[in-house]
Amino acid sequence: MATIRKRVRKDGSVAYMVQIIFTQKGRPTYREARTFDRQSAATVWAKKRTDELNKAGENLFALKTRQKTLADAIRTYTDQSEKQIGRTKAQVLSTILEFDISDMLCAEIRSSDIVAFARELGIKRSAATVSNYLSHLSSVFAIAKPAWNMPLEHQQMKDAFAVCNRLGITGKSRARARRPTLVELNSLMEHFAKKHAARPSSAPMHMITAFALFSTRRQEEITRIKWADLDADAKRIMVKDMKHPGDKAGNDVLCDLPDAACSIALSMPRNSAFIFPFSTDAISAAFTRACKVLAIDDLRFHDLRHEGVSRLFEMGLHIPQAAAVSGHRSWQSLQRYTHLHERGDKYDEWPWLLALAKGESASD
Repeated sequence: MATIRKRVRKDGSVAYMVQIIFTQKGRPTYREARTFDRQSAATVWAKKRTDELNKAGENLFALKTRQKTLADAIRTYTDQSEKQIGRTKAQVLSTILEFDISDMLCAEIRSSDIVAFARELGIKRSAATVSNYLSHLSSVFAIAKPAWNMPLEHQQMKDAFAVCNRLGITGKSRARARRPTLVELNSLMEHFAKKHAARPSSAPMHMITAFALFSTRRQEEITRIKWADLDADAKRIMVKDMKHPGDKAGNDVLCDLPDAACSIALSMPRNSAFIFPFSTDAISAAFTRACKVLAIDDLRFHDLRHEGVSRLFEMGLHIPQAAAVSGHRSWQSLQRYTHLHERGDKYDEWPWLLALAKGESASD
């Protein structure tokens, strides 16, 4: 009825998980689990809890509805949410299921438990990443009780957030200022062009890289753009589900498309409903591999967006004009791009720009 299983956490410490299962006619009718740091504590609780459940008798089914774990709440949230859950959020919630806190009863979770969970996350993750984990988990705490009568107290999460911020367990991510040099971009473009020439069925990363830079579009946005979203005459593009702190689903934004980006898009073959019919995973992996091969240090695909927005200001565009391209709702978030040392367009005579607009390679 009650079993104790020894397990090793990701940080190397040992835990003891008690699992209680009641069966009827050979089928499990009630499950409950809890994790302890000491085997002696696990043994004592297992006996005590088993006795309590035996005394519940016919009320066991009613008791079951009050004995939901955090894992139950997370799974219910992901299964019943009619709004599309983003890939990052889904991955985060799935990862939380691997931690001990997911085995705890909703009614027993306190802010101290959440803080301990945050500390465990912080062993291998940055303060900003821990903050993101708690933010995604907070969504479950916010609706579990009113929606499904699962006794998760949202206030406990709010209190844990406050503590973690004060102790530095959570924090904001540092704004990156990494921009690729023309030398680095030339190396990448040459590398990608050769790769694509050798295997035409692969993603044309030289085209995608240049489009990301000149359009300032994010990786996931690029892969969602359809030909129907492009207004070549007006040089505008409808960006579907643009990233937004509140809710990106349905957040469709019409953005200006600079001449260079528009030319690159129009040079793509029209053999798909999508302009760039490739997966984000393939693009990310190809970019990361290329940087490693070319010994380009600390450059990410998303840095192309930073480069693109910075270029707009270097060309003399004002904040409203740049925002019309980047899609930023808050002009304040664009302030960090306005303090520049360069002026003009360093890509004005870039050989790759003219070549890509013709669907060629600068080395042709």
